[in-house]
Amino acid sequence: MDSPDFPSMPIDRRAWPAGGRLDYWSAPDGWPIRRYRLGSGARGRMLVLGGRGDMIEKYLEVIHHWASRGWAVTSFDWRGQGGSGRLTDDPMCGHIDDYAVWISDLRALAADWRAEGEGPLVMLGHSMGGHMLLRALAEGMMPPDAAVAVAPMLGVHSAPLPRWLAVAIAWAMVRLGFGERQAWTQKEGTDRLDRIRQRRLTHDPDRYADELWWRDHSRDIALGSPSWTWVLEALRSTRSLADGDAIARIATPLLILAAREDRLVSTPAIRRVVGRIASARLHVYGPEAAHEILRESDPVRLDALGRIDAFLDETAR
Repeated sequence: MDSPDFPSMPIDRRAWPAGGRLDYWSAPDGWPIRRYRLGSGARGRMLVLGGRGDMIEKYLEVIHHWASRGWAVTSFDWRGQGGSGRLTDDPMCGHIDDYAVWISDLRALAADWRAEGEGPLVMLGHSMGGHMLLRALAEGMMPPDAAVAVAPMLGVHSAPLPRWLAVAIAWAMVRLGFGERQAWTQKEGTDRLDRIRQRRLTHDPDRYADELWWRDHSRDIALGSPSWTWVLEALRSTRSLADGDAIARIATPLLILAAREDRLVSTPAIRRVVGRIASARLHVYGPEAAHEILRESDPVRLDALGRIDAFLDETAR
């Protein structure tokens, strides 16, 4: 087993690791959810929840890392993104009518995942996936032995707009019939726009380029901006979770990693929510980290993996 300082041998981030299984899991309503599994499970089992617009391919490096440490890792693409189809006629629009649909998918998938074997169970969610994980736990999903949320979407970074104005605009656009349309133009396509988007996500241009490579070589997994309905749901769901009583009842050992200068999710909101969860620990990175902490330059990425591994070694036995 590798040490936290040297988590695993480098892999080809533009290829599927040997020994994995890519298939489809059927949601209760029959919707096909693309799923990937890798690892023996000698250490236990891990469920990885990606963020908005993500696809499994973006996290093959960290999936391989945890598989190399003995975890049987399962990841999947949320309904409506990645390889799990689309919910509007625009294949580049990230849409959902109600976040409750994703919560239902997660609860059902997690129940099947839980029944697949024995050993410690852990869940890890990034960004929107972190929000879904915490919301599902707050709403009574059977908890794992430990959970990790990386840059969880507990508040939307709406600056320069104040939150109330962002809500008003999203509400108006949905009422005007634009709910299934992209809320903005994706900032990519030229070198300048790609650099702007990269800096919001990671300081590592090579890992950012990996995402673009996967999108270019498999256009059916590519996704653009969220819909106006997605935006409105994000603003509603984050406020409801952060302000509601249920979040304080989460008793699962919880590690949260955040970036002080995150420009996609609200780190002040993360701090406020963590203060309400007695079982939560928080580590906030400084200017060395952007939103995608697990896809950052190696000093940050390896530190994050080391913190996660140490936390799981302590709490998930």
